[in-house]
Amino acid sequence: MKWTVGAFILFFVTGCVNMTPDYQSPDLGVETPQSYQQASTDPESIYSDDRWWEAFDDPELNRLVEAVLHNNWDIKQAAARILETRYRFIQVRSDRYPDLNLEAGYDRRKTGGGRIDQGATFDTYDVGLAAAYEVDLWGRLASESKAAWNDVLQAEENRRTIAQTVVAETAVLYLQIEALERRLQIAYESVEAFQRSLDFVNIRFKRGLVSALDVRQARRILAGADARIPQLEQDLGQNQQQLSVLLGRYPETHPPRTQPEDYYQRLAPVPPGLPSDLLMRRPDIQAAEVQLKALNERIGSAKAARFPTITLTGSYGYASSELNSLITNNSEFWDLTLRLFQPIFDAGRLEANQRAVEARYQEQAAVYAKSVLTAFSEVEASLLARKKQLERRERFLRFLNEARATQRVAQNRYIKGLTSYLDVLDAQQTRFEAEDNLALVDLAVLTNRVDLHRALGGGWAQPEPVEPEKVGWFNF
Repeated sequence: MKWTVGAFILFFVTGCVNMTPDYQSPDLGVETPQSYQQASTDPESIYSDDRWWEAFDDPELNRLVEAVLHNNWDIKQAAARILETRYRFIQVRSDRYPDLNLEAGYDRRKTGGGRIDQGATFDTYDVGLAAAYEVDLWGRLASESKAAWNDVLQAEENRRTIAQTVVAETAVLYLQIEALERRLQIAYESVEAFQRSLDFVNIRFKRGLVSALDVRQARRILAGADARIPQLEQDLGQNQQQLSVLLGRYPETHPPRTQPEDYYQRLAPVPPGLPSDLLMRRPDIQAAEVQLKALNERIGSAKAARFPTITLTGSYGYASSELNSLITNNSEFWDLTLRLFQPIFDAGRLEANQRAVEARYQEQAAVYAKSVLTAFSEVEASLLARKKQLERRERFLRFLNEARATQRVAQNRYIKGLTSYLDVLDAQQTRFEAEDNLALVDLAVLTNRVDLHRALGGGWAQPEPVEPEKVGWFNF
């Protein structure tokens, strides 16, 4: 009786000793600054634009992003991975609770006699319940359960990272399509203008007012402008196809629109917020840290595996040689067993496993520290690029204005007979090249805005959540 009471006491005593080290965030080896070095806005501003793409005020872009968040296969794959890790968690967590099984059987046994026709034959029927339970004295099972839950959290953060990446890729592709449509429009207009110029030069050549060289020069400029169009159309089609794949559709192309969006009238500056906030916003940093927490728990599990394992098993049921007398008081039985298992010699296997997990923790700590520094670098690089791209845009805009003014002057001088038409053609060509270069600079500025939002951790909270009730109960 005393033994039975003691066994049941052990049955309910779990987690008496915790082998898991206290978790502390790794030391980055550098001091986090109070503000970004390249920030030009108020460092106290708080960045919170999870739906940053709506700042472009473009209904088509909003529609595409929402479609991507629902239909993109990378996001769906990440969501399935979350379900997998949650089921794995349920599987691991179940080890902390008793196993209870219903058992039934029939056994026929022959004993005695040296020949097959000698001896006695016995029949045995049995039915009952069997239970088994591991007493988690050292917290091994609890550590494994917590590690598995951190795997779930890591999968969640990975999905957010993928969603962030996919949304950014969608926005960049859309902006590239806008820029290519704008450049194609410039190219079409330049071909039309150069064709009119060639027609004009041909008329003057027939009247003997210009030389054959003037005609050749006009043809050359027209041919050069026309030769750029096929490559631009190819780039447009390829970008449209890539966008279709992100949307989960068959790759398709569309003719260019005639009026691309002009976002510069609507876009406000992006406040970067504080560097310390970045650690909480970036899902890739959060994923790296929860993986570190999981490894910390697995260190505790590896330590606990080197200590004795105590298991409690029991069964209750009925056994009889006659089926009709199986469920009776006389055939009732029960047993309760307490077992202790202590590894004595394993050739260093358990210790090596512990050291390997500890080394893996140190490796992941380095990965985490690098991911944080990389995130800071991405933000600083994006802020610096924003400054310089805006400076480039202002200078290219001045260049374009000068090119347009030069063309007007050349045309006026030509009308007055003060210059040749080649000067007009050169000024016209310079103007169209300046417009094309400005379109490229505008694309760089807008793409940098997307990169900045991505670096700051925006746009990751949008995928449809995986509901916990779909996979069961998740409390520890």
